[in-house]
Amino acid sequence: MEAQQELSGWRKWLEGMGDYVLFFTRFFRNIFTGGFEWSEFVRQCYEIGYRSMMLVGITSFIMGLVLILQLRPSLVELGAESMLPKTLSVSLVREIGPVITAIICAGKIASSIGAELGSMKVTEQIDAMEVSGANPVQYLVVTRILATSFMIPLLTVIGDAIGLFGGFLALNFTDSISFSLYFNKCIASLDFSDLLPAVAKTVLFGFAVGFVGCYKGYHSDKGTESVGIAANSAVVTASLWIFIIDAIAVQITSLLFYK
Repeated sequence: MEAQQELSGWRKWLEGMGDYVLFFTRFFRNIFTGGFEWSEFVRQCYEIGYRSMMLVGITSFIMGLVLILQLRPSLVELGAESMLPKTLSVSLVREIGPVITAIICAGKIASSIGAELGSMKVTEQIDAMEVSGANPVQYLVVTRILATSFMIPLLTVIGDAIGLFGGFLALNFTDSISFSLYFNKCIASLDFSDLLPAVAKTVLFGFAVGFVGCYKGYHSDKGTESVGIAANSAVVTASLWIFIIDAIAVQITSLLFYK
């Protein structure tokens, strides 16, 4: 009995992976299909990027503020107080900023996409699009995935800048440092090997958020309760993929740049 249950679990897992591959194939094929929905892509960039900017900005500001307040006592004790701008900029740009921004977007954007497409699936709007000759994958899926892949890196850059500004204000609570000196130290501490991997993995984070949200919503079961399930599952799965991608990206970056 246990062997049969284990076999059934593996079979469901493999079927799920097959569904992911098929959905990715449909997405990739429809990118190059004629008649790309530019207006819907721009609208999704607005919904995903602009409407998430306030949340990302506030979180990044508080994060930069708190990091300086937490790091300062330890660095002062070691006599390395002048390293505060460098420590903040490297940790924020290389790791903390991209991951935190992606997690915020997973909670806000992936759940929104999953709920939206799930409700359209339940109310048979997607079936109606297919019957009328429209391409729901190109209109609903491709535009959202490309929008998240484009906007989440942009949100990360804005969030990093706001986080560094929050660190500047926190540093001036106890010390006095000019704005130009602080940001010159921050920028001088960053290298090409810090910026390129950080930007590259935010593109993958954005793709994971959009892809998982679209997949969960597009494959939601019949019934109104499936909309909530799709939204919740999209957040959990997207967050898990963000950590997996980050772990792989850190290993690749270490091999390529930090030998």
